[in-house]
Amino acid sequence: MRVVITAGEASGDQLGAGLIHAIKARRPEATFQGIAGARMQAAGCESFYPIERLSVMGLFEVFGRLAEIIPMRRRLAKRLIADPPDVLIGVDAPDFNLSLELMLRRAGVPTVHYVSPSVWAWRRWRLKKIARAVDRMLVLFPFEREFYRQREIPVSFVGHPMADEIPMQTDRLAARRSLKLPQEGEWVALLPGSRVSEVRFLAAPLAQTAAWLARRRPGLRFVAPLVDAATRSLFEAAVRSYAADVVIHLVDGRARDAMAAADAVLAASGTATLEALLLKRPMVITYKTLPLTWMIGRRMVYVDQFGLPNLLAGEALVPELLQDEAVAERLGPALLEFFESPERVRVLEQRFAEIHARLKNNASARAADAVLEVAAGGTP
Repeated sequence: MRVVITAGEASGDQLGAGLIHAIKARRPEATFQGIAGARMQAAGCESFYPIERLSVMGLFEVFGRLAEIIPMRRRLAKRLIADPPDVLIGVDAPDFNLSLELMLRRAGVPTVHYVSPSVWAWRRWRLKKIARAVDRMLVLFPFEREFYRQREIPVSFVGHPMADEIPMQTDRLAARRSLKLPQEGEWVALLPGSRVSEVRFLAAPLAQTAAWLARRRPGLRFVAPLVDAATRSLFEAAVRSYAADVVIHLVDGRARDAMAAADAVLAASGTATLEALLLKRPMVITYKTLPLTWMIGRRMVYVDQFGLPNLLAGEALVPELLQDEAVAERLGPALLEFFESPERVRVLEQRFAEIHARLKNNASARAADAVLEVAAGGTP
C-alpha cells in the first residue's frame, strides 16, 4: 500500500506523523511519500519538497508565494496522476491541499482531508470545492462533524491527538525543572506564534505586555518558547527595544513545557491555545496581521469568537484581544486578572477539563481507520 500525505506546517507535521504510525500499525507494508517535516520523515515518509515552502498565512502574504506554490502543486499532481497512490491525505494547509485533492480525485485517486478548514467561521464558499475534492473529511472537533453532516459531506470525527497525548493533570513544578527554571514565583508563558509572519507582528506587543506586568506585579517571571532561530531573533529584538529590564527566559521549542510551567499564558490564536486548554492553563488569546488582511478577513467571518477554547466552549471563556486591541494596555490587565482572581481560574480549569474529555478519542487510530476505509472504497 502506497500513501501520499502532504502537510504544510509544524502542527500538520505532528498530526501526519501520528497518522503514519497508526497506519503502519494496521498495514506494516505501507509506504509513505509527500510533503513532510522532520516528524513525518522520522516516521518514514519520503518528502518531495520541504514543508517550509507551504508555511505561510494571511490573504496577501499567500499572494506573494503563489508564483512558487502553484507550479509546485502542478508538478506534484502530474507526478501522482502518472503514478497514482492508493490514497492521498492532505493534512490541513487547505489552500494547497484542496486543489491537489481535487486534481487527484478527478483522476480516480481516493482522497482524505485531515483537519477541517475553518469554513464554519469564514470563506464558506469553499464547501463546494471540499465536496468535489474529498472522499472523507476528518475533523478534530465535535461541532465540525455536525456542520459537515448538515451539508451531506462525508465526515469522520476523530478527536484531537493532543487530547490523547496530554494527561488530564500536568505537573507545573516538574515542567519548570525540565526547563531549568526557578521553582518559586508566578510565571507567564509568552507565545508569539510559530511563523515568522506571526512573530513579526506580535513580538512587540508581547514584550510590551511583559514590561507592563513587571511594573505592576514585581516578581512575576516570563518564559517564551521560540520555534527556530528566525523567530527567536525577531523576539529578542523586541525584548531589547521594549522590555530590556525584564528577565524573559527564552527557550528553543518546547512550547508545551513552557505553558505547563506557567500560571497563565499569552498566546497567538491557533493550536497553542488548544494546547493551553488541554494543560488547563488560563490564557489570553491575541493576534495581529496586516491591516488590509484584517479588514477584509473581518468582513468574511460568521463567528464572534476566533479562539479554539471559546469555539469549543460555545461561549467567551477567555479574553480575545485581536489586531488593534493587541496592546499592552489591554493584554496586561486581562492577564493580571488571573493572578488576582483565583476563583475564576478554578472555574476555567474545570471547563477546560470537560472539553479535554470530549476531545480525548484515540485520534490517530480513528484517523487511520477512516483512511484505510476510504482507500478500500468504503463510506462513512
